[in-house]
Amino acid sequence: MIIAVASGKGGTGKTTVAVNLAKVLEEPVQLLDCDVEEPNVHLFFPATPEETEEVSLLIPKPDEDKCDGCGECSEFCQFNAIVVFDTTPLVFPELCHSCGGCAIVCPQRAIEEIPKPIGKIETFQHDSITVVQGRLNIGVAMAPPLIRAVKRKMIPNKTVILDAPPGTSCPVITTVTDVDVAVLVTEPTPFGLHDLRLAVGMMREVGVPFGVFINRADIGDDEVRRFCDTEGIPILAEMPNDRRVAEVYSRGAVIVDNVPEYRPVFEKLYDELRRIASKK
Repeated sequence: MIIAVASGKGGTGKTTVAVNLAKVLEEPVQLLDCDVEEPNVHLFFPATPEETEEVSLLIPKPDEDKCDGCGECSEFCQFNAIVVFDTTPLVFPELCHSCGGCAIVCPQRAIEEIPKPIGKIETFQHDSITVVQGRLNIGVAMAPPLIRAVKRKMIPNKTVILDAPPGTSCPVITTVTDVDVAVLVTEPTPFGLHDLRLAVGMMREVGVPFGVFINRADIGDDEVRRFCDTEGIPILAEMPNDRRVAEVYSRGAVIVDNVPEYRPVFEKLYDELRRIASKK
């Protein structure tokens, strides 16, 4: 089963849920940190990466001797990553989506593709949890290619938990696409409800079954619960605003190991996710 842990905004406790959900499983599990712009799952499982892999994209490199400035490549590119001003094409690597189309349409075969590093994937083991995280290079604009590379590390027939980036933009959609089930982490505040609405719309658009986890459930108001009830969205589990939890988290420790009475919360969450996924 492939589970995505997502949220409409940062700071709701998404990584907390992903880490503790992985910890309560009594089977080998993969925990993939797809928040490649700011990975933080490793903070809870300090270890030296056992394997590091560099990830690159193919970027066009025009050959000045062959190019006649026809502009076919520029007309083809929908992202304005390559432009022609009656001269050799000018390439903007940050805009390139590495589709390879410019090289294909070039009549003179004047474009080759060269690798451009965008980040790396680190893998390490903690007990029965295999942690895989992507780390985007500074200055790289697009996270989805690295996220897709991280997802290619998923092992078939194994329980996989994806810690998604916050929000509802392309990196999140790349993460939640083709998963079996998702949990949206929120908090009962006006900001939490606003961004939960966006996340719900996104999940319905991609067609992934999901439920909601309410963190710090005893603060704020009941508007999140009313929204879920009106929309027919199952609330899978809740966790109160407990100072002990905050202290454990601030030390980079795992909640279910240090405040064991919350272990049933995450066990219940897993059971509910498995039930939803079985109806898919």
